[in-house]
Amino acid sequence: MYAKMLTSKMGGELVSFKLNGEERIHQGADSVDENGKVYWKRHSPVLFPVVGKLKKNQTIINGRIYEMPQHGFARDYEFEPITKLDNFHSYVLRSNKVTRNKYPYDFELYTTYRIDENKLTTIYRVINTGDTTLPFGIGGHPAFKIDLEELKKGNYYLEFEQDEDKIHFLYLVDGLIGTEYARNTMASKRVINIDSNTFNNDALIMKGITSTKISLKNRRSGKKLLTMDFTGFPYLAIWSKPNAPFICIEPWYSTADTIKSTGVFIQKQDILSLKPKEVFECRYVVEFF
Repeated sequence: MYAKMLTSKMGGELVSFKLNGEERIHQGADSVDENGKVYWKRHSPVLFPVVGKLKKNQTIINGRIYEMPQHGFARDYEFEPITKLDNFHSYVLRSNKVTRNKYPYDFELYTTYRIDENKLTTIYRVINTGDTTLPFGIGGHPAFKIDLEELKKGNYYLEFEQDEDKIHFLYLVDGLIGTEYARNTMASKRVINIDSNTFNNDALIMKGITSTKISLKNRRSGKKLLTMDFTGFPYLAIWSKPNAPFICIEPWYSTADTIKSTGVFIQKQDILSLKPKEVFECRYVVEFF
């Protein structure tokens, strides 16, 4: 079994993972529909310092309003390469004058990718390099390649490792979290069916998950494509563009603003925080088959 990856200093992002020569990651701008239109230009961006959308795409920090795009700015900035071996790639984004105009904190954000045979581990590490508390959100957004015809036939599904009796689906209102939960769309206590219409109303965002693993499977072939271990992440999002040949399985530590958000950054639901010099680290592991 032979695995090879390709990463980019732009966004410190994984852009390719091949197992025995077969590409398993969505190829961004190289993947187009029958009209030549790009489905989604990204591959596996890191979401920082926010996950999801902010109310009016703004947030208030120390009494000042800052503009912030959906999923933050890290994915659009150039990271510095740290280590690049065949099976281990690492990058860092350090706060600077440009980032402080969007987010007035000092930090270091590391993205690391490690191959162990057919397993790919993604590690995010945040260090507070300033002298004040660092509030932030973080999450992953890997897009996995699937077959469009199999999708249209409804042959793909996701399966949790355990029965999900406590799971909740968040209700989205223009990208913000609503005051009520969305309808549970699971086909059973473990299965979420995936077809061309699954994401007509945006992402499926879940919390209260009992499992630490979820698998992407093909019903027709009976094959398991991959299993993700997202231990420690309180949220899991599933998303794609309608009728697109990829599916994103996204482990998150935080999520979008609520429709009743005050707009004050430190009052965001599930915001993480680090004291000066403290370190936060999280990881998720994808096993490919």
